[in-house]
Amino acid sequence: MLMMIAVALVLVGVTFSIHAVASTWWIGHLIRRYADRDGTWRPGATTGCLLSTGIVLLVIHVLEALAWAVTFLLLPGETNLKSFEEAVYFSIVTFTTLGYGDITLSPPWRLLSGIEAVNGILLAGWSTALLFTIVQRSWRVGHPHKQQKN
Repeated sequence: MLMMIAVALVLVGVTFSIHAVASTWWIGHLIRRYADRDGTWRPGATTGCLLSTGIVLLVIHVLEALAWAVTFLLLPGETNLKSFEEAVYFSIVTFTTLGYGDITLSPPWRLLSGIEAVNGILLAGWSTALLFTIVQRSWRVGHPHKQQKN
């Protein structure tokens, strides 16, 4: 049980680190590419910004699920995953909380799948917040607030 908790904590740390580094880098890229000097989006930048962000976030989530998949294959005594493809499939289904249940981890490790699901939910929420921020910023460009006269 302690080994399972240690593996889970390492994987959560790795995936959160991937997300933090990638998100920080991507935000900087968006600002350099789509923002004026004052930080507002340039007109017409919304579609490219949202499309590219969606693709980048998808790639980040796949990389995070791959980290779990590789770890599953390396677990001592894990016999239910027969190939890398099965491990990736299981990991993505678990990470997204889809959970078909057609493949499961061996009993000593099966609690890892629940931790991966919670990890995926938290990272999906983080990505949703990032997308929301971009949509919100884009809305301000298309609908600037008028200054009120006192």
